[in-house]
Amino acid sequence: MLRLRNVDLAYGRIQAVRRASLHVGKGEIVALIGANGAGKTTMLTAVSGLMRPASGSIEFDGRDITRAQADAIVRAGVSHVPEGRLVFGPMTVEDNLLLGSFTRHRLGRRTDVRPELEQVYAMFPRLEERRLQAAGTLSGGEQQMVAIGRALMAKPKMLLLDEPGMGLAPTVTKEIFRYILKLRDALGLTVLLVEQNARAALRIADRGYVLETGRILLQGPAGELLANNDVQRAYLGRDLDREIQPEQGA
Repeated sequence: MLRLRNVDLAYGRIQAVRRASLHVGKGEIVALIGANGAGKTTMLTAVSGLMRPASGSIEFDGRDITRAQADAIVRAGVSHVPEGRLVFGPMTVEDNLLLGSFTRHRLGRRTDVRPELEQVYAMFPRLEERRLQAAGTLSGGEQQMVAIGRALMAKPKMLLLDEPGMGLAPTVTKEIFRYILKLRDALGLTVLLVEQNARAALRIADRGYVLETGRILLQGPAGELLANNDVQRAYLGRDLDREIQPEQGA
C-alpha cells in the first residue's frame, strides 16, 4: 500500500534521511524504531506531504504522491496523527473531531459525517462523554484519543502514528496500543507506527524497520527484531509490559 524508494530528506544542508526504502502492505502494522534524531518523524512528514524529498519516490495505493499536496494525500486515504497530539485546546472535543473531516467538504457541499463521528465515539466512549468539554482540559491519554479520532474522521485507508505513547503513563500507553490493534483488526486500517518504546511497538507490529542516523539498518518480522541481540541492546530498554493484546471479546 505504501512504498518509499531511495528517499533522501534534508533540512537545508543537514541530511536527515539517506536513501531510505520501506514498504507497508495493506492491513499491516509496521513499526519504525530508532533513537531520537534518527529521522523517524521526518519520514512520516514526507509521506503526509509536509516535506518534499530531495530525491527518491513515495507511492501510496498505486499512486505516486512524491510531489502531491498534503490535502490531496489526505483525500487519497492517508491520515497523520502528529507527535504531541496537537489538539485545539479551547475547542470542544467534538469540534476537534469534526475538523478531521475538512477534506470531505468540497465546492460548498457538506458531507454527512455523522456515521464517522458515531464510529469514533463507539471506539472511544470517553470522548462522547466529554464531547462538549474543551479538549485542552483532557488528560494526555484522552487527548491522544482525540488526535486519533480526528484522523479517523477523514475515512483513511492508512494511519501514520507518531509517538502515540509519548508522555503517557505505562497503563495509559497500554490502552492506546490496544486501540491501535483495534484500528487494524476491527476497521481494517493499515498503520505505520513511530514509537520510542520500541518493545511496545514491536509487540503489536507485523514487521519493523530500525532507523539510525537517517539510514535503515535492519528490517524484518517484528518477532525477529525483538529477538535480535543488537536491537535489544540499543533500543529495547525497559519493558512496557509482558503483553499488549486486545482484551478478550473486544
